Amino acid sequence: MEPLRSIDRLSLNQITTDRLNMLEAVEACIRAEVPWIALWRHKVADTGLAESKRLVRDAGLRVSSLCRGGYFPAATAPARKERMDDNRRAVEEAAELGTDVLVLVCGPAPDRDIDFARKTVEEAIAELVPFARSHRVKLGIEPLHPMYAAERSVINTLAQANTLAEQHDPQDVGVIVDAFHVWWDPELYAQIERARGRILGFHVSDWIVPVPDLLMGRGMMGDGVIELRRIRHAVEAAGYAGAIEVEIFNRQVWEMPGDEALALIKERYLQHV
Repeated sequence: MEPLRSIDRLSLNQITTDRLNMLEAVEACIRAEVPWIALWRHKVADTGLAESKRLVRDAGLRVSSLCRGGYFPAATAPARKERMDDNRRAVEEAAELGTDVLVLVCGPAPDRDIDFARKTVEEAIAELVPFARSHRVKLGIEPLHPMYAAERSVINTLAQANTLAEQHDPQDVGVIVDAFHVWWDPELYAQIERARGRILGFHVSDWIVPVPDLLMGRGMMGDGVIELRRIRHAVEAAGYAGAIEVEIFNRQVWEMPGDEALALIKERYLQHV
């Protein structure tokens, strides 16, 4: 399988360099000649929406996505409304920042009723679609590994995400393929093909053995067992040619100086993705 020959599709997901603020992350991308950045809402809030937009624009960076919307299920109707209001703000922020992809981490069940939580997610996405469409923002449903079902998302397979997305126009709703979350799935390649025309993002990291931490245990590409290049080829065969985000939750990576982290990311990206 052919390796990538350049970093023209490489996107720094901000969480990978979590210790860096917006200015520092942008400047690190400039020095490393990384052309894309994926923004997180809490980072944008720390700097301010207008200033974040200015920094990214002036640097000539392209924004591959904004993370995150979602967390739809809640214990009460007022709480669910509050979460929908926050999702509308997330759509507005994505549009203002110049990306057409809002990543949805759909949220856990607040009351152990996982079936009801999944129905809530389905209904909430349907409610959000017209607002997102009016802002020219697409909703990217990201399935999370089943180990996160109790804490972060009741959408845990690419099949589930596809089923939700298929209820809507491909211009409105699609899926995010994050290798860390889906690599294990025996249906992965069939579901990637099923997602043809709906893949809105591709995220890479690696699965370390043994996993050192449920949240903070993602590895740098090449340090684990994921067939990253095979997954990348499958995603491309299904029509995706957009940015490839490096998204790593790992304290050792976070503690690296920004320039050192970006240099390693570039090296491993070309070697393993």
